[in-house]
Amino acid sequence: MTPKTTAVAVTSRSFSKHPALRRELLARYPNTTFNDAGNSLRGQALIDFLKGHEKAITALEPLDAALFDAVPELRIIGKYGVGLDMIDLTAMQTRGVKLGWTAGVNRRAVAELALGFALSLIRRVPESLSLVADGGWRQVSGRQLSGRTVGIIGLGHVGKDLAALLRAFDCQVLAHDIVTDENFCTRVGVEMTRLEDLLDRSDVVSIHLPLDDSTRGLIGAAELARMPAGAILINTARGSIVDEAALASELRSGRLGAGAFDVFAAEPPTNNPLTGLDNFLATPHIGGSTEEAILAMGMAAIDGLDNAGDPIAVARGQTP
Repeated sequence: MTPKTTAVAVTSRSFSKHPALRRELLARYPNTTFNDAGNSLRGQALIDFLKGHEKAITALEPLDAALFDAVPELRIIGKYGVGLDMIDLTAMQTRGVKLGWTAGVNRRAVAELALGFALSLIRRVPESLSLVADGGWRQVSGRQLSGRTVGIIGLGHVGKDLAALLRAFDCQVLAHDIVTDENFCTRVGVEMTRLEDLLDRSDVVSIHLPLDDSTRGLIGAAELARMPAGAILINTARGSIVDEAALASELRSGRLGAGAFDVFAAEPPTNNPLTGLDNFLATPHIGGSTEEAILAMGMAAIDGLDNAGDPIAVARGQTP
């Protein structure tokens, strides 16, 4: 089957409404079905949408063994976005479904959001906004990011980009990861350390890890208790890495200074204990949602339809 006749499905709403991505994909694959209704596709609705298509571009939709069994004609997934935690890679591999995915294409967008969170919270900007909105007018004294110690948990694509951006602020940057890139750390001035040491010493902690069995619940009550009084926790990775109830308790007591999350264990975060707190800043998973990042992720997903490989090998960074 040629690209002109291959049936492609696009589940992502943001991809489906992006004019440049639509034009590029239709030029390569004219027989494409977009999610023009803007539906959030899950379960049977997702299966029904994908039926009859050999290739698909997906985003945050859960792809599991039951789905692949229900749509056996689906042979290639082009991943729109960088997270893979919503895909059962083993189920893909055992059924011969290939994956097209490029890591780190949205690194600058996410790193800039994390930096923006740090600057906003350390200067207590949300508190000032609320004050003025309520008719108040007094100076709220914050701190400077410059010269502070920032701990980065996960020194991958985004973590490295954030570390490089922090050089302009003369921050002491600590990092924890299972892999050490000594050349990068030497060049940028990053100190690799144990997680416990990073938590003990950091004024700001920013999380940049994938979600898997080793990172789920990594930051719980015990880890939060290690952070210095007044410290700030930022999460632009995946919500389930942090015990949200434990963090809410620390923020509510005032022992920790503030928190900012772009991701939550359940999205949207309905009845979440964090979202109503004055010292917590929440955004609706916008880390990769800049114009530049959306275009880059979309083009990578389109290329992935033609350059897919074994899903587990691709996830490990091995070129198909």
